[in-house]
Amino acid sequence: MIFKSLDEIVSSMQKCSDKKRMVVAGADESHTLEAVSIAKKEGIISAILVGDSVRINEILNDLGEDCSEYEIIHNLENPVDIAVKLIHENKADILMKGNIQTSTLIKSVLNKDTGIMKGELLSHVLFVQAPAYHKIFAVTDSAIIPNPDLNQKKAILENTVNAMLSLGYDDPKVAALTAVEVVNLKMQETVDADELKKLNQVGEIKNCIVEGPISMDLAFDKDAGKIKGFTSTVVGDPDILLMPNLLVGNVAVKTLKIFGQSTVAGLVLGATVPIVLTSRSTATRSKYMSIAISAAIAI
Repeated sequence: MIFKSLDEIVSSMQKCSDKKRMVVAGADESHTLEAVSIAKKEGIISAILVGDSVRINEILNDLGEDCSEYEIIHNLENPVDIAVKLIHENKADILMKGNIQTSTLIKSVLNKDTGIMKGELLSHVLFVQAPAYHKIFAVTDSAIIPNPDLNQKKAILENTVNAMLSLGYDDPKVAALTAVEVVNLKMQETVDADELKKLNQVGEIKNCIVEGPISMDLAFDKDAGKIKGFTSTVVGDPDILLMPNLLVGNVAVKTLKIFGQSTVAGLVLGATVPIVLTSRSTATRSKYMSIAISAAIAI
């Protein structure tokens, strides 16, 4: 299955009878609750809201929502811990960050005794719908791991591949991005990309097709591939862009949003449930899209 737009994923979830349960930690924030209310109206989720109940009720009333349709838990001291506990108790399928610090949420998720880790590490993935490209693609990691080593890149990639498989993809195509398309021992990212491709070829990285090292122009432009004599099924058709580090990923996604007029939806992978983790400046539409994709990925 290939999605051409984020709206197609949203539409598939609107038609799904399996409504997911989402818990919002620090739900007393207007843009977060607006996105939550839209997803709830569309039948994608039910919601448990943890935080300042007075403020939550005020915002819901302003949005014209019936507060009785939400489970609201008043907690000002540790809303993240309450939310994580609900996931442990199998009372929620998705965790969403509201009016709390990202570091506080991550710390609770990673806690060895009470956390909700599943994979080797947490990583961020951003699903991008770009006007100049024929389908949505994923960018990882642009928010959590600053300078991943080879093993971390492998784990980041596996997190994203598993998410794509949950969306219905078969063997997503991965571009392990670097500045050049040849191995250069002075550029560690090219060495890592080559090793990831080899691990894929011998079956240590499964359920995807990895190409690397590969430059951005080759990843997206088939003509560039012809000119440079670079042959690969990934050229001009990647589903996943594996970034060499956080700096490159962060600059890339912000450029796609600002100059590329792209629509994006982001979440964190590696825990037992998808985590909707967006910045305060993220538009309501993108937050809503992130909720919908999380619902599609949640088991």
